[in-house]
Amino acid sequence: MKSRCFSISLCTGLLSLGAVLVLSGGCRRGGDASGEAAPPAAPEAAAEAVATAGGEAGAAPVAEAIRELTDLERRAHAALERGLDYLRAQQQTNGVWSNPQFPALSALPLWAMSMAARGQDAAAIERATAYVAGCAQPDGGIYVVVPGRRGGALGTYNTAICMTALHAVGRPEHVRLIQQARSYVAATQLLGDDEYRGGFGYERNSGQAYVDLNNTAWALSAMRVTQDVEESRPQGEARVDVDWNAALAFVTKMQITSNAAPEDIGGFMYRPEGPEGAGRAGRAGVATNAPGRPHLRSFGSITYSGLLSMIYAQVARDDPRVVSAVDYARRHWTVDENPGMGQQGLYYYYTIMARSLTTTGLSELPAIEGGGTVKWREELMERILALQKEDGSWANTNNRFWENDPVLATAYSLLALEYTLGMAR
Repeated sequence: MKSRCFSISLCTGLLSLGAVLVLSGGCRRGGDASGEAAPPAAPEAAAEAVATAGGEAGAAPVAEAIRELTDLERRAHAALERGLDYLRAQQQTNGVWSNPQFPALSALPLWAMSMAARGQDAAAIERATAYVAGCAQPDGGIYVVVPGRRGGALGTYNTAICMTALHAVGRPEHVRLIQQARSYVAATQLLGDDEYRGGFGYERNSGQAYVDLNNTAWALSAMRVTQDVEESRPQGEARVDVDWNAALAFVTKMQITSNAAPEDIGGFMYRPEGPEGAGRAGRAGVATNAPGRPHLRSFGSITYSGLLSMIYAQVARDDPRVVSAVDYARRHWTVDENPGMGQQGLYYYYTIMARSLTTTGLSELPAIEGGGTVKWREELMERILALQKEDGSWANTNNRFWENDPVLATAYSLLALEYTLGMAR
């Protein structure tokens, strides 16, 4: 798979009118279940729908590209324009959005603006690009050193998002920087002989073994979409990549197949189950049923993270793991909340949903017993449009994961719209 960067097209597959693929200043540097539940067989409709999908992220069907926009699509484009105008107005003169200690918070708006590629955003893109690139550290990571900050610099998280945004900008002068960022991210993968093997956490040197599926998804996505820069490494310099086999093994382990309530089957949990007595943080992704027995718990956003990770790990669309994840998405379909989390992380849920379903190549979610297919693009766009504020922004009333920051929620919303509209590159 080849991703678009520096005038190289993301779409490496040949598209025809009959194609169904929708895939569709600055920074400081520093040196329940009451018993075992067998996974239900995936519905034939889900298997068929997923098996016929495939392709590269961002590739819109030719037939769709030449047809007239629907009323909903026109309204979505208008909402996108208002949202981009809002972001441009909120940018600080040094290129920063939101908290300058976390360059990912500026990289997300930069990513959204770069995909829209509007002329009026050129200056904002220039400032943001300079800021994000200026946060590159000697170790290759793209983050801000904050001495004494609890939790560190979130190096893996920030670097993965920043390198993705710089790749979307597509400038040759950033090739080397992205190569170095890839080396940094690859080095953060845990490859010991324990339950964390193959995964990624927030930090390269956190002092403790920690991984979760969210950071893993960001890292794998960044490594896959930027892989074309490896072709430009100096002669004799080894190419860099993650251990995809170990990564897939970790992601697969996060998918719930047993010891769970039936409704959780096929979904994913946030992180490996911690040891007994580790407390709430050590047992994230674990719930307790009425009799008091623990069972693994799935969430909407993290399940889409798992699905996207499997696709980027080149798992076939008709693989039972993918089919089961899609079936979970259909059974828990909603745009009113993040399943299992309520309003927490709602706008991230919209973004990761749009990215994963587009990349998987699904224009609809398959029918289940008692219901029809789900036109997820239409429903998602309608909901996002309904939540936009008069000034063009979005914001979550629930501040878990910082989503009451209108810049962050707006960036998430714009990225979701861009993926649903086929604008992703």
